[in-house]
Amino acid sequence: MKMKNNYLIRKGIGFFVCLLILVFILVINDLRTDKDRDPNQTLGSPEDAKNTVNKINDGLTMLDVLKVAKLSLNQMEIGLSDYTARFVKQELDANAEMPKESEMFIKVQTRFREDRTEAPRRIYLRFNKPDSLDGREVIWGEDLYSGKMAVHEVGLILGLKTLWLDPDGFIAMQGQRHPISEIGIVKLTEQLIEQGEKDLSNQQMRITRDLEHSFDGVRVHLITIQRLNSGESKDDFYQAEIIFDPLRQLILAFRSFSAPESEDKTPALIESYAYYDLKTNVGLSDEDFNTANSKYSFPDF
Repeated sequence: MKMKNNYLIRKGIGFFVCLLILVFILVINDLRTDKDRDPNQTLGSPEDAKNTVNKINDGLTMLDVLKVAKLSLNQMEIGLSDYTARFVKQELDANAEMPKESEMFIKVQTRFREDRTEAPRRIYLRFNKPDSLDGREVIWGEDLYSGKMAVHEVGLILGLKTLWLDPDGFIAMQGQRHPISEIGIVKLTEQLIEQGEKDLSNQQMRITRDLEHSFDGVRVHLITIQRLNSGESKDDFYQAEIIFDPLRQLILAFRSFSAPESEDKTPALIESYAYYDLKTNVGLSDEDFNTANSKYSFPDF
């Protein structure tokens, strides 16, 4: 009986030791997994992404807004090679003057195509509004026309010749706050991330979200950010509004305002960018960014 008891004791100790070894292996593997995991990785499946966004409630922090913006950028990296849209913008120019709202049909090839993350970006614009610009066409691409911007102006004189402009030059920037290279929802999202990271340590921010906002006929999230202090830079906004489509996980619009001059005044618009009728992955080709395209009106010389 004593020998049997000793055998059972030894068997129990052996089982306990094996259990400890198994637990140790699992813990080590888990630590290795945490070590190897990319700390910047945002989400797994689109469903996980949507659930993450839906968990964010009022009382948001800038970190929450950054998560939304990085989620959007992550989704574009996965599957946004090109798109078309009706792009509406209004912005203070270099002379601090607010011109009329501009509306244009836009075609964009993003940098996320051909299994690359840094493919050359390309943009085509055709202005519809204001009336004075109706018919103006512009093509720009990082790999096209030696970086020049091809412009077909309107009017009897200017419309006779294709203009080749430096996109950052004085003429091209007349009445513009940003060059053509900064147009697009990818660039907009990247700029919001850059600004958000600067504001991470700013505790003087009030951020709210409206889940029932309507934009372009669909229900979206309106995220409003209000800066309670003056900001470090003259370019810092007083209030900003971000339109986020939770279904497509894309930022569709952005507006920023300066602080009102007095309590009885409303904030003044600084810039507004909105993308309506957005159609993604439509299969744009080289011909869509060719001045010789028969559907365009660029002069032959």
